Amino acid sequence: MVSSENGAIETRSKTPWLSIVGIGLGGWHELGAPARQALLDAELIVGGERHLAMLPGEVVGARTAWPQPFTAGLSMILAYRGHPVVVLATGDPFWFGAGASLSRLVTATEIQAWPQPSAFSLAAARLGWTLQYVDCLSVHGRALTDVVPALADRARLLVLSWDGSTPAALARLLTERGFGASQLTVVSHLGGADETRASARADAWPAGDTPDLNVVGVDCVAAPTTRVLGRSPGRAEDWFTDCGQITKREIRAIVIGLLAPATGETLWDIGAGSGAIGIEWLLADARNQATAVEIRADRAAAIESKAAALGAGRLRLRTGAAAEVVADLDEVPEAIFIGGGLTTPGLVDTCMARLGPRGRLVATSVTLEGEAILLAAHARWGGTLRHVAIARSAPLGTFTGWQAQRPIVIWSSQAEEAVK
Repeated sequence: MVSSENGAIETRSKTPWLSIVGIGLGGWHELGAPARQALLDAELIVGGERHLAMLPGEVVGARTAWPQPFTAGLSMILAYRGHPVVVLATGDPFWFGAGASLSRLVTATEIQAWPQPSAFSLAAARLGWTLQYVDCLSVHGRALTDVVPALADRARLLVLSWDGSTPAALARLLTERGFGASQLTVVSHLGGADETRASARADAWPAGDTPDLNVVGVDCVAAPTTRVLGRSPGRAEDWFTDCGQITKREIRAIVIGLLAPATGETLWDIGAGSGAIGIEWLLADARNQATAVEIRADRAAAIESKAAALGAGRLRLRTGAAAEVVADLDEVPEAIFIGGGLTTPGLVDTCMARLGPRGRLVATSVTLEGEAILLAAHARWGGTLRHVAIARSAPLGTFTGWQAQRPIVIWSSQAEEAVK
């Protein structure tokens, strides 16, 4: 749809040339008539080797297995634009499948699709789980630690495996993280004549591989002493890199609240230190992106390692001085946090100029020099200043007293409702 000069909406239809067909282990015989006809009419058919082998001889279009890298296949498909092409994918192509990648390159009006029940739907049906209350995850081509943010006592997970080694690897991860009592159920070859099912506790999972095509159901049980990463910001400092430069958890909870992560947004974490702000931003939503800028290479490497361990491995690391790195970044962030490098001349103004629509910048300082920068920013850009003092209980002789943390000044470019 496009807007005409008078503001009316016009619809411009395109004839679909790209057919995305979900196919299960039943193969050709379980496809509906429209999907079969699309395959019969196709000039090019792209899919996994096992998908292509399911097609009968009457399907005469050129058959091509997905090349490596995956993006090469996308380029090949786009080269046929306007000609009938079919992409075969397992189950529902728009749930961790090829459909998601193709829909970013081809408009919806150019696509016709026939999904089959997803592996998640089939697995939930086998286990008797209510799907809307299950976390559906994939480690197919992704890091195994991507499951970490979802681990919680009584949580239920369905994990799409990479191959037959995934269940054992997942069982080890769960055991290492205090979820050894969790019940794992592996359902293999879902929907096929040779469908199998195996169950055991994570800490008793047998060695050896299972069939490559499998989904793992995890009924999470945490040991009484197990620490859970949780969903809320302000996680304890020891979750993150121990580098001496970390935004304390009470302040971090305030900062994340002011940065207000929303779905699919991008953050720049400047002067990342421990990486806690960028990591917590990513943990807020699996679709969020973040770039951490850190001048010290050793800290940047530690941040990268910790982010991966916490299921936030998509955190991008840039090493160098804040002003130089920011000048080289070409993305448009919705949010920027300045925790280090604040006194770099012109840094705040540069960052303000780079923010996207509805963008917000939050900066903190514990020094008088940094506070002067924030006062100047407030004078120029408006927004809200806060002075926060935190004290924690600590031993005081044989008693307990308050131990004050360094007071911190926080500036947010967003003006908040006045306190009355």
